[in-house]
Amino acid sequence: MPLHPLGRTWAQTLQEDRAAVILADALGFHDAFIGEHLTDQHENITNSLLFLATLISDTRQIRLATGTTNLSQQHPVLVAANSAMFDHLSNGRFILGISPGALTSDAEALGILHEDRNQMFAEAIDVITRIWELDPPYSIDLPGNRFKVTTETTLDYDFGVGILPKPLQQPRPEIVGTVVAPYSKGVIAMGQRDFHPLSANFLLPQWVATHWLNYVQGKEAVGEVADPADWRVARTVFVADDPAVAESYGRGDADSPYRFYYSQMLKKMRKLGRLGLFKTHQDQPDDEVTLDHVLDKLVITGTPESVTKQLLALHDEIGAFGELVYAGLDWVDEALARRSMELMAQQVMPNVNATLGSAA
Repeated sequence: MPLHPLGRTWAQTLQEDRAAVILADALGFHDAFIGEHLTDQHENITNSLLFLATLISDTRQIRLATGTTNLSQQHPVLVAANSAMFDHLSNGRFILGISPGALTSDAEALGILHEDRNQMFAEAIDVITRIWELDPPYSIDLPGNRFKVTTETTLDYDFGVGILPKPLQQPRPEIVGTVVAPYSKGVIAMGQRDFHPLSANFLLPQWVATHWLNYVQGKEAVGEVADPADWRVARTVFVADDPAVAESYGRGDADSPYRFYYSQMLKKMRKLGRLGLFKTHQDQPDDEVTLDHVLDKLVITGTPESVTKQLLALHDEIGAFGELVYAGLDWVDEALARRSMELMAQQVMPNVNATLGSAA
């Protein structure tokens, strides 16, 4: 979810975001999650699926993931059908990332500001998965669910109408849910339904660790064993050849995109009353939650050797997980941004995986 400063044209930032995914594909990154907001000038991709569709022919191996599709904002039939088509267009490289959609200005613009969007989300995903499981005419009428789906009166196999498409991946594409709060109960439900959690980059590691415990609880509730390979953890990382550059671009300079990102996040969470995300303990005074405090706790920056050590320390702190998600930010300095991704793919992750593999 690259957070761009105001003043750049929309075309410029969209092309930059495309370039980041194309580079990630060339470097062997496993997947790319793209966020969406309708009314945010900083995070200005309005439809993640539409954006990702522009990347299918320009990428070869990377899996293309909505990060997320905001389920309170679309009818589930649209999500199920469009996602199924995308899965075929991408030859099975699709991942459906889901969330309710948290931006209140989006909700107001759509006339759902006062609706229970978490409930809409829960109802929508039930219908999406049922559409993919069932054959026509579907007859989906779940208790307490506002979304009723049927083609009973119009179904005609001879004409080929009344039939919703199914994804290429069977029984369905991977479904990933973002986790943005400590001790999130939603992770329990993910475990129960075999959805996979992605822990947010703006959560302190100690709060990220709470997600795994809840995922295990959800899996145990349905008699299954949780697999750490299913857990993604996002972090804000910058790698440079020069340690001084790593510190300045990654944290210190006024023009640092990392500083800008967390300045915006700190303002947003303060306004929303969610500063607890940045606190080392819940009774920590608000005035101790400064920008430098947040940058120190949440930005992993340094040379390849230093970043490798920091990521191994993260692994020790939160436990085993399957995938590190590298948070994409504005390319204030394109050469440095590209070099960071190269160092991450070519030096840091091979060293991390080699160390973890030898310790297994």
